[in-house]
Amino acid sequence: MRFNVYQVSRKGGRPKNEDRMGYCYTRSAGLFALADGMGGHPEGEVASQLALQTLSALFQRDAKPTLKDPLRFLQDAVLAGHQQLLRYATDRGLLDTPRTTMVACLLQGQSAYWAHCGDSRLYLVRGDRLLARTRDHSYTELHGALAQAGQALPNDAHRFNRNVLFTCLGSPGKPVVDTAGPMVLEPGDRVLLCSDGLWGALSDETIVRMLAAQTVSDAVPELAEQALRSAGAKSDNVTVLAVEWEGAEHPVVPQLVHTRALGDEVFASTIQASLAASDTLPAAELDDAEIERSIREINEAIKRSSFKKT
Repeated sequence: MRFNVYQVSRKGGRPKNEDRMGYCYTRSAGLFALADGMGGHPEGEVASQLALQTLSALFQRDAKPTLKDPLRFLQDAVLAGHQQLLRYATDRGLLDTPRTTMVACLLQGQSAYWAHCGDSRLYLVRGDRLLARTRDHSYTELHGALAQAGQALPNDAHRFNRNVLFTCLGSPGKPVVDTAGPMVLEPGDRVLLCSDGLWGALSDETIVRMLAAQTVSDAVPELAEQALRSAGAKSDNVTVLAVEWEGAEHPVVPQLVHTRALGDEVFASTIQASLAASDTLPAAELDDAEIERSIREINEAIKRSSFKKT
């Protein structure tokens, strides 16, 4: 499996960064995920971190080195993250549960599979064309879908803020998790995961155009910077992770992450995968400076790994 990946997270004008992202892979499968902790509820950064840790831990457990049923895995793993948030709140006696959105993409064989809950998005781009985009679990998208289908809107539709989400992880009811795939990939296809800090400031057309015109290592930081400039001083957290797919075969290509040297039981991750019921999250893991440092180290490690394999 060969791919190129780059990721950036910026705090913007918010007091802290509640977004988290990362990826993990075996010899034959890769999991890429992003979560956006929700403001208005406690410990959004804990919610996003815990959801990612749960996803990564289950991937490490089940990908040996592939997953038998990728869509079922994504559905179950995202819901497991939801259950972890409920347990976290119960164990600590919180009056409200930490909440987060989630979007995750699994690359296995020649195909992509994905799942999402909330309004963190996935874009799949081939050349300069947008092949697929997730539909937000918001009243804006719901009303748009109903109108496009020619269905009447509910009588009380005017009462709702259309930007409000109707589902997320950590919500009182069972969250809605949409899945899609398999989508057969071609070399050069690009998958972009992002929080609403990106797509809320930039149009889909701008995102696709910039992603298609540059390498992912150039496009990702430029997209984040343009989103921050467009949103201004009160910009949301902006988090972007993009993957360029180069195939499941083994020839060595410069600047790519290669997995052919990994054994069947080997697992690599940029997400802390260890997760037990008694685990607590050290304050340093949730500090913004630590987040930025970790991201720099991850991207430097990617570059070193690529150069060593050339």
